[in-house]
Amino acid sequence: MGFVEESRIQSKIKDIRDNVNRVIVGKEAVIDLLLTALLSDGHVLLEDVPGTGKTIMAKTLAKSIDAEFSRIQFTPDLVPSDVTGIHYYNQKSGEFVLRKGPVFANIILADEINRATPRTQSSLLECMEERQVTIDGETMELEKPFVVIATQNPVETAGTYMLPEAQLDRFLMKISVGYPTKQEELAMMNRFLIDNPIETIQPVCSREDVAAMQKEAQKVYVHPCLMEYIADIAEATRNLPNVSIGVSPRGTLTMLRAVRAYAYLNKRSYVVPEDIKTLSVPVLAHRLVLKLGMIQQDNRAALIRGVMERCPLPTEDWSK
Repeated sequence: MGFVEESRIQSKIKDIRDNVNRVIVGKEAVIDLLLTALLSDGHVLLEDVPGTGKTIMAKTLAKSIDAEFSRIQFTPDLVPSDVTGIHYYNQKSGEFVLRKGPVFANIILADEINRATPRTQSSLLECMEERQVTIDGETMELEKPFVVIATQNPVETAGTYMLPEAQLDRFLMKISVGYPTKQEELAMMNRFLIDNPIETIQPVCSREDVAAMQKEAQKVYVHPCLMEYIADIAEATRNLPNVSIGVSPRGTLTMLRAVRAYAYLNKRSYVVPEDIKTLSVPVLAHRLVLKLGMIQQDNRAALIRGVMERCPLPTEDWSK
């Protein structure tokens, strides 16, 4: 059975959707993926050419939630302490004082993440995986919810550094925004003709609401056959001829969290096979490590779709 009655907390999802749709035109599927990541307590990598709305989408989502937001503009001269923070000597007090970095927030926009050096990129690894920061031997917990929304341009490679596989694996999803249709572009121009709608966006949800939704989402039922289906997909990716490393166990657990959040987003108390199909490419494709010589083709999305076609789908009553 589905959710008999929409909870007060769950109704906040519609409010966030409406807020984002006031700014972003015609990207309902991408917005749903972003919300799925938020409800899964996961991070998102938005990859597309410049000008497709990656940054404004992340900022609109952040403004819709009454939580602390920070933006980090990644550049080649950025150092790890610019991200995490640093202890400095305060001459007035005569002691070292912590100046917290921008990671001490709830929603982080890591803009153009691939423009920073690998050393600086790696400063996010501990934050993203363990929700904590270690500075000069002192470990501090990050306040929940903690979500990193990173953007990168896949076309312009001059002055950029590829994200290492360990970093990519920490992103719950990798999403392409894509170009709008002609009608969507006309609607967008009319919307921005008078003013910028993002400037009038107000929070419609608190961070406590987000935490409550995350807890509710993880109560969604997953049939054992569907868990076996996810495991079959992960195993199949490890046996692909063009892939040196398939989906990791972290990827399998991430998929499990994501499909429950996606079902919750669609007002269901149980997962259906379509949830897994919808999330397979954004959740799993970027985790594949291609063999040497196959990287230029970068057909990871097609490889995942092929795996989905080959893995037999069980048929059951998914609500039991």
